[in-house]
Amino acid sequence: MNHRHLLPDEIDLLLDEGFGVSPLKAHIAECADCRARVDDARLVVDALEDLPHFPPSHTFADRVMSEVPVFEPWHVAARDVVRRWLPRSSPARVAVLALMATTAAVLTLAVLWIATQTDILVFATDAMGSGLRGLFDEAARQVGAALFGESAVASIQRFGTIGIAAAILGLAAAAGGTFAGLRAIASASQRRRG
Repeated sequence: MNHRHLLPDEIDLLLDEGFGVSPLKAHIAECADCRARVDDARLVVDALEDLPHFPPSHTFADRVMSEVPVFEPWHVAARDVVRRWLPRSSPARVAVLALMATTAAVLTLAVLWIATQTDILVFATDAMGSGLRGLFDEAARQVGAALFGESAVASIQRFGTIGIAAAILGLAAAAGGTFAGLRAIASASQRRRG
């Protein structure tokens, strides 16, 4: 005799009269607990079958699908955007595609020409780098002048990175000394009160 009770999926299999239910039927013939569980489940299934069947509204699917997030791959979205911008007539499409192909060819040739002219490319990137470095230096000077004054900026420019490091260390030492002094004053005040 099998001492194991039926699992819920085995009860479902019995209710559906599926394939291979003869061992399960033999078990419920011997086990009163499992037979009661199968009878309870059969009552629920029969009650559900007796319920009236209402067809859903014709807008039900649209309402449900409007709430479902649909993943659209990037290439499908790009294709749809291109389709919206392309004209509908065949001659106009051919003209647009020819214009796009010509533009792509001209841009490709321009990039290849620039890539082969390495001295021009090096000169242009060096000029851009120098210009950006100059803009950054001027912005840093103006911020420093606004925060610390022109004399501090002039001394930093005179002493360079060593001067900046010394100024930062001096500022940290001053902040630490101020903190220690305020703490000493506070603890002395606490001792006088307490």
